[in-house]
Amino acid sequence: MTSAVAALDEPVERVGRGWTAALSLANGAIWVGWYGPLQILLAVQAEDFAPGTGMSKETLLAWVTGVGAVVSLAANPFFGALSDRTVSRFGRRTPWIVAGAGGGACALLLLAGAGSVWTMAAGWCLVQLTLNAAFAAVTAAVPDRVPRLQRGAVGGWLGAAQILGVVVGTGLATVVGGVGAGYTACAVFALVGVMPYVLRHPDLRLAPADRPPWAWRTFLAGFWLSPRRHPDLGWAWLTRFLINLSNALVLLYLLYYLRDRLHYGDPDQGVLILTAVNGVTLLCTVVVAGAASDRVGRRKPFVIWSGVLMAVATAALACWQTWPGAIVAAAVLGVGFGVFTSVDFALMTDALPQVAAPALAAPIVTYLGGYRVLYLVAAVIGLAGALLVRRIRSVA
Repeated sequence: MTSAVAALDEPVERVGRGWTAALSLANGAIWVGWYGPLQILLAVQAEDFAPGTGMSKETLLAWVTGVGAVVSLAANPFFGALSDRTVSRFGRRTPWIVAGAGGGACALLLLAGAGSVWTMAAGWCLVQLTLNAAFAAVTAAVPDRVPRLQRGAVGGWLGAAQILGVVVGTGLATVVGGVGAGYTACAVFALVGVMPYVLRHPDLRLAPADRPPWAWRTFLAGFWLSPRRHPDLGWAWLTRFLINLSNALVLLYLLYYLRDRLHYGDPDQGVLILTAVNGVTLLCTVVVAGAASDRVGRRKPFVIWSGVLMAVATAALACWQTWPGAIVAAAVLGVGFGVFTSVDFALMTDALPQVAAPALAAPIVTYLGGYRVLYLVAAVIGLAGALLVRRIRSVA
C-alpha cells in the first residue's frame, strides 16, 4: 500500500483498529493543542494583559481569537491543497502532520512565555497556522486510506477523539498549574500524540508525474458555493454555521462567566467540570442518536430537536445563573450538540463560527447587556439554525 499509484486509487482494503486508533489519537492531540488555550489559557492571559491595552478582557480575548480564527479559515484548505500535491519519500500527509504538530508545539511554547499582547496574538496565530497544517493532513488521510463503507465508523472514532481532546486540553490547562506549564503540557501532548501514527503507519507516496497542477483561480473558486445552483447545500451550510456559531458563543467566555457572573470559587476547575459533563453527554448521544437516525432513515427531526435542546440549554445559562444551572446546561448542551453531530458532523465549518463568535460576543457582553443577553442571542441563533434545516428538500 505504499506504491506511487496507490496514492490516487480509491481505497478498497479495510483499515485495522490499530490504524484507526493511531489516527484518532493524532486528531485528539491536535484538539488538545487548540482547546487548552481556547478554554482557559488565552482567557487568563487576556485578563492579565487587558489593563495595559485600554481594552476590556472580553474585547481583547475576542480580538485575539478572532484574528487567529481568520488564519485558521485560510490555513486549513491551503495546507490541505499543498498536502494533496506533496511528493516526498515519506508520503503526502506525514510531512505536514510532523511539521504542523512540531510547529504547533513551538508556537504553544511561545505563548507560554508571552510577555505582551502582541506576542500572545502572534503566538495564537502561529498555533492556528501550524496545527491546521497537521489537521488538514490528518483528515485527508481518511479518504486516502478508508473505503467508503468504513468511513462512517472511522469518522465516528475521529469525532470521539476530538471531544476527548477538548476535555484533555482543558484538563491539562487546569490541573498542571500556571499558564506557562499549561501551554507546555498542551505542546508536549500535541507533538507526542501524533507520533504513533507517523512512526507506525507508512503514508502513501505520490509520484511526481501524478501531482495535480496548481492554479490559484481553481483553489479560490473552491470557496464559493452558489446557493442558487445548489440550494440544499446552501441551506445545509447555513444550518451548520448557525448551530456551530451558537456553540462557539457559549464557549468563548465560559471562564469569565463563571468568575464574574456566578462568582464560582475556582473558575478554572469549573470550566473543566462543565467541559467534562458536556463531553460525556455528547459522546453518549453521538453513538445513540447516530444509530437511531440510521434506523429510522430520517435526519431533519434529529437536527431540529438538537437545535431546540441547545437553545433550551443556552437560555438556561441566561436565566438560571447558578452553578447547578450551569451543570444542567452543560449536560443538555452536550445532548443537543451530540445529536446534531451524529447526523451532520461538520469539522470543516468550525473555523468560520470562530471568526464570527468573537465579533458578536465582545460588543454584546461589553455594551448590550452582558452574559444574559449573550446567551439568549446564542439560543436564538442555534434555534434558527435548527429550524432552517426544514428548507432542505433532498433530505428527510
